[in-house]
Amino acid sequence: MPTSETPHRYEQGSDIVERLIAQRRLQIVQANPRLAELYLAQASKAVLSARAVMPIDDASAFVLIYDGARKALASLLIRQGLRPTGEGAHAVLLDVANAQFAPPHGGVFAPFEWMRELRNLTEYPAVEKPVASAQDVIEALPAAAAMIALATSLLPRLGPFSDAP
Repeated sequence: MPTSETPHRYEQGSDIVERLIAQRRLQIVQANPRLAELYLAQASKAVLSARAVMPIDDASAFVLIYDGARKALASLLIRQGLRPTGEGAHAVLLDVANAQFAPPHGGVFAPFEWMRELRNLTEYPAVEKPVASAQDVIEALPAAAAMIALATSLLPRLGPFSDAP
């Protein structure tokens, strides 16, 4: 039996992960610990960059923060050899994170949903829809930082979801 510090398949939520694979919303790829670490490094840099951009461009700062949160969630999947596919791929990141890690960590990943929706509105603006504001940036910063910190702590414990590729 693996210890909590030994990388292993994460069983919690495996039924949801398998359903997403069957629906072709998630695919099995080679588990890649190095790429997972790279994603986490990129996530941290995105949040750091957002802090630099904040004073001059709320929308760009928010998109950078979102990208940091997204890469933190993606690191958990690629470490397990999982990759979201097709339309709604970013939503799948949250589906898997919630299935596997909530409880006990659901509250940490919960802000990703509103961040994802606002990022879409910000990237594809319309006159009648809001884009990210300074207040959104202020709220998203600690949320993304918490997701990155949690992903950093979870990553060493995750092994491949499947024995395939």
